[in-house]
Amino acid sequence: MKTPRDLLLARHQAAAPKLDALRRAVVNELNNQATKEQSRPVSMVASLLGCSNQFWQELICPCRQIWTGLTVIWLLLFIVNFSQRDNLSSVSGKAIRSGAVTMSLQAQQRLLNELLADRTAPPDAERQRIFSPKPRSQTQAMMTA
Repeated sequence: MKTPRDLLLARHQAAAPKLDALRRAVVNELNNQATKEQSRPVSMVASLLGCSNQFWQELICPCRQIWTGLTVIWLLLFIVNFSQRDNLSSVSGKAIRSGAVTMSLQAQQRLLNELLADRTAPPDAERQRIFSPKPRSQTQAMMTA
């Protein structure tokens, strides 16, 4: 009696030459010059970055979507950071402000100066009177008399 394995091998024995022909076609396609040219940019990028082809193919290529996402995030952060900077004059290095902003800042400075101003009386206005006590003996004499 034949085993199931023997039955399957006998049934598919005729497909072996077709499978071999298909295998040869795929291998020839992989060895095709056009396919090699498509893999050249990976080699060129790897050589420009100074890393091996294997490093590029194992770490960078499989994670292209992640690297693209990180690149987009960094670009957005750069744009936001650049847009938040003050406009500086290239000559003086001081911030360029419009007239309304300058007037508003001056008004705030005046208000702050008024609030922080020293409100004590000037020293000339009211001098302390020097108290000179009278002798006690005279005070007692006046009280007893």
